[in-house]
Amino acid sequence: MGAASSPVWETRNLREVVTKLVDGSHNPPPKQETGLPMLSARNIDRGQVLFDDYRLISESAFVSENARTRIVAGDVLLTIVGTIGRTAVVPDGVQPFSLQRSVAVLTPAANLLPKFLCYQLQSPAIQKHFEANARGTAQKGVYLKTLGQTPIVLPSVDVQTEIVAELEKQFSRLDEAVANLKRVKANLKRYKTSVLKDAVEGRLVPTEAELARREGRSFETGEQLLRRILVARRKEWQGRGKYKAPVNFDSAELGELPEGWTWASIDQLAAPDPNSITDGPFGSNLKSEHYQEDGPRVIRLQNIKDGEFADAFAHITAEHFERLYKHQIHAGDLVIASLGENPPRACIIPSSVGPAIVKADCIRFKPHTAVSVEYLNAALNCQPTRRRVKDVLHGIGRPRLSLGEIRAIALPIPPTAEQSRVEAEVDRRMSLIRSVESEVDTNLKRAQALRQATLSKAFAA
Repeated sequence: MGAASSPVWETRNLREVVTKLVDGSHNPPPKQETGLPMLSARNIDRGQVLFDDYRLISESAFVSENARTRIVAGDVLLTIVGTIGRTAVVPDGVQPFSLQRSVAVLTPAANLLPKFLCYQLQSPAIQKHFEANARGTAQKGVYLKTLGQTPIVLPSVDVQTEIVAELEKQFSRLDEAVANLKRVKANLKRYKTSVLKDAVEGRLVPTEAELARREGRSFETGEQLLRRILVARRKEWQGRGKYKAPVNFDSAELGELPEGWTWASIDQLAAPDPNSITDGPFGSNLKSEHYQEDGPRVIRLQNIKDGEFADAFAHITAEHFERLYKHQIHAGDLVIASLGENPPRACIIPSSVGPAIVKADCIRFKPHTAVSVEYLNAALNCQPTRRRVKDVLHGIGRPRLSLGEIRAIALPIPPTAEQSRVEAEVDRRMSLIRSVESEVDTNLKRAQALRQATLSKAFAA
């Protein structure tokens, strides 16, 4: 494969080896409820044209746009804005479609096989060429003039056929391995979901009620624990003014719990400290232009993964931090995302963070010391909680929870000793999941590196 397969390899500019090189619409027609498809860069993936999640445009607009690009079977599609360099060959029998500006249409000349061009555009040398010549600020792209100057190696059609056949044979095996690895990742995700569900439904470890019966002893139930927390909360109240009872939860849709468990709202489980539940500053108090290279941290939505803290960095000055002291968050606190995917997505703040505040849409939650933070983290990120919360979500496009709605979220609370056992078992299983995920990710990276090495060798003229 590669130069050794043929004594004659020409290097030409892309414009010289295609009969058509155009991009899609720069001003997409208005979306319609019904109509014909207009695809974008997100519809070009894994060498395929994907007919999902696209806009519909009117028939008259479609005729106009499709006439300009004239997409036919055998054309090569190339993403040129945003994620540059994904390719696909338009297959036979595909339904007619038009394109947005983010995709270019290339019609190979008679002496250039579409799949040979498609694979070559994915090669490391060409991808580096695109990266070096991309322009733009908010979203980078490659102009058609620059695209036309892309160097393309061109052996004989027979050699192209041999190379395509060999690439498809090797990539078929590689793609099968990658698909298997992705199935493992999907299964791990489902297993993680199952572990958290079992944890908050009393099926992960023996319940305290079961053990107490077996051992002939009494135990403090979840209801008694909650009563103790509420009494201590009133006694230890450190806020200003008269003590205000915590927000209760709506019990209308709550299911039955294991023996010895109880329901409690997030507000009921909060520490008696001032601002134990608080959101970040809004408006001009904290903007992206306030961020610095170092200093106290700002905890943003980017830091909150499903149950895990992600180290995305943003800093402010010490002076700015002092002005926003009431929004502080500390190691061991929970931070809850009030906006975005999978509400109430949450994670625990690690000790490595240091002095920090929460940003808008991030809720600081400091639980009472009588409740396990790790258990609450599992309860916030489990599917049963998310299903219950779904009914109170609002907002168009991105789901949102208000601070009051977060305070009222109901969580299932087991006895203290059972919380500890659940916490330990969840940690043990999550450690195994992370270990396998790490190995899978390593192998996926190896597969991608092997793919790139194979392409590099194939097109080394």
